[in-house]
Amino acid sequence: MEKKRVVVTGLGALTPIGNNVSDYWSNLTKGVSGADYITRFDASLFKTQFACEVKGFDPESIMNRKEARKLDLFSIFAMATAQEAMEDSKIDLEKINLDRAGVIWGSGIGGLKTFQEECFNYKDGDGTPRFNPFFIPKMIVDIAAGHISMKYGLRGPNYVTVSACASSTNAMIDALMLIQLGKSDIIVTGGSEAAVNISGIGGFNALKALSTRNDSPKTASRPFDSTRDGFVLGEGSGCLILEELEHAKARGAKIYAEVVGGGLTADAHHMTAPHPQGLGAINVMKMCLEDADMNPEDIDYVNVHGTSTPLGDVAETLAIKEVFKEHAPNLNISSTKSMTGHLLGAAGAIEAIACVKAVQEDIVPPTINFEHEDENIDYSLNYTLNKAQKREVRAALSNTFGFGGHNTSVIVKKYNA
Repeated sequence: MEKKRVVVTGLGALTPIGNNVSDYWSNLTKGVSGADYITRFDASLFKTQFACEVKGFDPESIMNRKEARKLDLFSIFAMATAQEAMEDSKIDLEKINLDRAGVIWGSGIGGLKTFQEECFNYKDGDGTPRFNPFFIPKMIVDIAAGHISMKYGLRGPNYVTVSACASSTNAMIDALMLIQLGKSDIIVTGGSEAAVNISGIGGFNALKALSTRNDSPKTASRPFDSTRDGFVLGEGSGCLILEELEHAKARGAKIYAEVVGGGLTADAHHMTAPHPQGLGAINVMKMCLEDADMNPEDIDYVNVHGTSTPLGDVAETLAIKEVFKEHAPNLNISSTKSMTGHLLGAAGAIEAIACVKAVQEDIVPPTINFEHEDENIDYSLNYTLNKAQKREVRAALSNTFGFGGHNTSVIVKKYNA
């Protein structure tokens, strides 16, 4: 069968460098760092005392206090970006088939803060088991999709994908395929995460995954720099409205870009480390290009996973060189995690938004904080170091990889009628 075409008709973002799409994109192109000392708890005894927190966001700006108390922060983040994206898309809920509109969301951890708080409350109590009746529905990872569907009455596919840091790209690819196959007309997709808390920082510190550059938080996320020492934990959410092209045209929707391909592979190598030769990353980018029916030279920009870890940045560089070969030096490559930190399960969503905006505006956001070359990194590739670059961006590929060896890639390109 001929696959239906899928376009992006709405965007929403809540990030450490902007609480809406406009501010997020503006600060990405300016090279603004969202890292600073942690305010959500006293981190003075932790090896890492900083993170990329969402700033100045009030949950009561989108829901009343009573409702907000029933949701974990990751679900509140999801609701905020879904609201922005739905408003941006100008979907009239009374004029669409709600049975063919769904929600496919992504989150790697879900309600970690809720779980932590309930455990602390039990430990500090008198031994009587008293738990919040909303403990389980606040914590479970699928609940974000449930809340979005209930708010808008969307009765189509409804679930959450969990594949660590690849979760929201996984969700977008599922959404893409369902629409391509004619199973749905509209999918609200993306991801959210809220792991800047005692358990999140403590757990990733124990893994030695986080940067410990406590003397200079804003420069700690430094992908492709020889002095990189781990990622910076971020939080927030990104939402995209994916829609079947003819459905979007029929209602006169604004079209940002077309989503044309996705890839899903596994390293089958290690619990947390990437395959040293980037095998899974090579396979997923090749699969994504094949799914999109595109050649390597059709891509102008790669938004890399680029977490600022010693092993990951090298493996991804090797993979890009293998996939794109002689075209690799013609690419712009950048890691927007240098500015936002690593939003874990929400990373793919906000990075896909960055790709959509890059395609729309022909600007590639930078990889900031670069100072020192690494002998294991090939600098004949254009990592868009420290400053955004203007260029034609016909198509952009976004990579997200997760603990457990999960690899996902998605391609967006300029929409041509």
